[in-house]
Amino acid sequence: MSRRIPVLIVAGFLGAGKTTLLNRLLRSRNVRIGVVVNDFGAVNIDAMLVAGQVDAMVSLGNGCVCCAVDIDELDGLFDRLAQPKQRIDVIVVEASGLAEPRNLIRMVAGSDNPRIRYGGLVEVVDAEHFARSRARHPELATHLRMADLVVVNKADRVTPEALETLRTEVSELAGQVPVYSTSHGRVDPGLLFDIPALETRAPRVGEQLSFDELLLAEGHSRDAAHDHDDCDHDNGDGDGQHSCAPHRHLHDGYDTVSFTSTTDLNPRELIEFLEDPPQGLFRTKGVLAFAVPEDTRKFVLHMVGRHITLEPTAWGRHEPRTSSLVMIGSGLDTDAALKRLEATAHTDPVPLDDQALLPIWRYVPLEDPDPSTED
Repeated sequence: MSRRIPVLIVAGFLGAGKTTLLNRLLRSRNVRIGVVVNDFGAVNIDAMLVAGQVDAMVSLGNGCVCCAVDIDELDGLFDRLAQPKQRIDVIVVEASGLAEPRNLIRMVAGSDNPRIRYGGLVEVVDAEHFARSRARHPELATHLRMADLVVVNKADRVTPEALETLRTEVSELAGQVPVYSTSHGRVDPGLLFDIPALETRAPRVGEQLSFDELLLAEGHSRDAAHDHDDCDHDNGDGDGQHSCAPHRHLHDGYDTVSFTSTTDLNPRELIEFLEDPPQGLFRTKGVLAFAVPEDTRKFVLHMVGRHITLEPTAWGRHEPRTSSLVMIGSGLDTDAALKRLEATAHTDPVPLDDQALLPIWRYVPLEDPDPSTED
C-alpha cells in the first residue's frame, strides 16, 4: 500500500507551458514516467517523435511510457500503467488546455485501484498572459483554488515587479498553495515526486551511449543554449562586446524539512497539523508512531496539498519505532513547521486510549492492508 504509484495531474490554460514542463520531466534521469496526454490533435512531445493522436501505449527511448486518451479511458490506462511489469515510478497526466481539473482529481483520488494514489494537481500559469486568460475564462481562478502547486511559467517574459504582483494575486486566489515561479518549464522533479536512487558506475572506455543517455545530454545542451541566450551580448558600452555574467535562473528553489521523533505522537494534534498545514507545503511523507497502547501499528503517511492518506501496517522486525516525516514545499517557514511538529509529541505520562485515533481513521482507505504484513 505504501508503494502506490503517485498520479500527478498537470493542468493549465492553452499555451501556459504544460508540455514544456512535461518534456523536462521526461529528461529526469533514473525515473520511469508513465505519461497520459488527455488532449486533442497532435501529441506534442518532442521525445516521442510521434505525429498525430496516439491510441496505444508508446515506449519512449528513456524507458518512459506515453499514451493519449479521453478521460473516460483513464481508469483502464491507469490499471495498465500500474502493473508491476511496467516498473513505473510516477504517472503524469497532461490535461487538455480546456479540461476541467476537478473531474480528473475526482477520478484519481476516488480510484479503487490499489496500485495508485493521488499525486497532486499542478496548475501551470502563463506569467505573460494570465490577466488576459483569466478575463476570458474566469474559471481559472477556481482551478487555482483546486491546485496543490501553482507553477508561474514564463517568468522571464515579465519584469520582476510584474512577476511579484502576479505572485501576490495568485497567492490570494489560491490560499495556502505554494507558488513556484520559473521559466522554460524548469521545475526540479524532486519537488513533484520521489526520485529513485541513481545507480552510478564508471563508464567503460569506448562504451556506446544508450538512447536515453543521448537524450539526457541533448537536454543539457538545450538548457545550456537557453542559458547562453540569456547572457547580455552588449555590455552596455555600445561596443557590441559579448558579456556573460554568471547566470541566475529565474526558478525558485524548494524547501525540504525533516522531522524525527522517538517519542510517540498524539494523533489528534498530528491531524490538526495536517489539516492546517504550513503555507507553501506541497508534499509530506513518512511513518508515524502514535501513543496509543491498544494499537501499536505504524501509519504510513502520504499527503499532497490537502489530500491526506494514512495506511496502517506492521513495523518491520528490526525497524526502530520512530516517527519520521519529510515535508517538501516552496516558501516554507521551516523553523515554524518543525516547532509545530515537535509539539505533537505526547509527553504526558498518561497514555492515550483508542478513541484518540478517531481523527486518523477518517484518512485511512477502505482497503485496509493486513496489519500482520511486514514492510
